[in-house]
Amino acid sequence: MFILNQTPSIAGNLIIELRDENLQKDRRRFRDNLTQLGYLLGYEISKSLSFTSQEIQTPLAKTSENALGSKLVLVCMMRASLPFYQGFLKCFPNADSAFIGVKRVEGKMPEVEIDLGYLASADINDKELIICDPMLATGKSILETITQLLKVGSPSKIHLASAFAAPEGINLLKKELRIPFKFWLGSLEAGLNDKFYIVPGLGDAGDLAFGKKL
Repeated sequence: MFILNQTPSIAGNLIIELRDENLQKDRRRFRDNLTQLGYLLGYEISKSLSFTSQEIQTPLAKTSENALGSKLVLVCMMRASLPFYQGFLKCFPNADSAFIGVKRVEGKMPEVEIDLGYLASADINDKELIICDPMLATGKSILETITQLLKVGSPSKIHLASAFAAPEGINLLKKELRIPFKFWLGSLEAGLNDKFYIVPGLGDAGDLAFGKKL
């Protein structure tokens, strides 16, 4: 498990601004910060991928550099993930993408039920998936997303990328997933409250990015 804010870096400033309830009122700033955090996590993930040596001709001489060899599919869990996903897309502009429509079914306490209403995916066979979910709470959305994706293909590995994650969700995924995966987190949080929201967290990322849903 990789946790970005365990090492002091500029990512701390992004997390501060994402959490601050006064700064959250600026939706464009919130989205931009989430995108930047996604880019930084994408960069960290890139260190674990495979690369091949590529020779290039500059105006002065021939040289070689490491070029990305891994085949990637970025999974965007709409709607909250859209800005976060954009950061990964900037980091991996040639990656394929999959889009999942995910929402909580309200009024189902004390358990949380998840509804997946939309799935459009590129070929995921033998590719590495980067699942972009800014808020990993119970883990049920990611678990259901992976269950549906495995019906259309067999990826070689899964990277679970979240800006903020609760231990409850992490424990569920460790227990239930039967495919190689790794967590890439911006911050590991204290836990969930009685409404299954992440604490300290930042609130509802989708509402903060796009406006309160009906």
